[in-house]
Amino acid sequence: MGPNARGALVALAAFGLYATHDAVVKILGGIYSPVQTIFFSTMFSFPLAMIMIMRDRAPGTLRPVHPGWIAVRTVAGVVTALTAFYAFSVLPLAQVYTIIFATPLIITILSIPILGERVRLRRWAAVIVGLMGVLVVLRPGSTELELGHAAALVAAVGGSLAAIIVRKVGADERPVVLMLYPMVANFVVMGAALGFVYEPMPVQHVGALALMAGLGWIGGLCIIAAYKTGEAVVVAPMQYSQIIWATIYGYLLFSEGVETNTLVGAAIIIASGIYIVARESRAGGDSNRPVLRSKARVETGNFPKPPRLPEGRARLSLRGLAGRSAMR
Repeated sequence: MGPNARGALVALAAFGLYATHDAVVKILGGIYSPVQTIFFSTMFSFPLAMIMIMRDRAPGTLRPVHPGWIAVRTVAGVVTALTAFYAFSVLPLAQVYTIIFATPLIITILSIPILGERVRLRRWAAVIVGLMGVLVVLRPGSTELELGHAAALVAAVGGSLAAIIVRKVGADERPVVLMLYPMVANFVVMGAALGFVYEPMPVQHVGALALMAGLGWIGGLCIIAAYKTGEAVVVAPMQYSQIIWATIYGYLLFSEGVETNTLVGAAIIIASGIYIVARESRAGGDSNRPVLRSKARVETGNFPKPPRLPEGRARLSLRGLAGRSAMR
């Protein structure tokens, strides 16, 4: 088996773990406020984060080099966490994933004002087609749009913003800085609001929250291994396998079906996202690569992917692991 095949398989395992994480989010979201689940899942993530910090041998302090951009990323991480957890709790899993799959399209758009990059006509066409896929899923005017749909869209935008800021300043910032500030912000903000929404939890639900933290951690390690083994153009599209997990978990755990418009919209969004990734990876093509270099799962600000990837193959180390709770 070649390195790309191994990288793809490891990435599939990682996104399977992430989908399991999100299924647990949905289960607990039917009982508790997103504020409560985010607070306790972040709390259980701190010991894992401390392990990462202790392994980081890079000199320096935890003070950011670019405090303004880190502040924006931190706010985006908190908003993304809250909206993503809420969307998973009230919408079918497949619908949430389909909307969040628009992230590569949004990253491409944000790369213009934030990174000063130029987007050529073909990629603009892919973005427009992908956004049409989002409209196919939402069907404005013919279906009742809920707050959960708006939350999923906000999560996609917030996750894209948090990810592309890593692309903007990640070369100067320590990975632990990129990781720790959103985590602390989630812990503080959700902790301050916890008294208004807290519900007592049985021990099995506390265990489920600890499981969520573990799934995110192991999934992050698998993503590292995937990018160290295979090329980014092969590994990145594996995120779309989450729609399969969403269909399976939705049917088995929540009695959810998948509507035709969701499948059609997902196909359009996935096709446009893969096209953008393929365009960015072409040797001798457009040098702008905001999607390949900004992919992250930033729902709780954990595990952002480092911004600098060598040509052809993305090489990550444990020091570079820093972004879902949550985009996923």
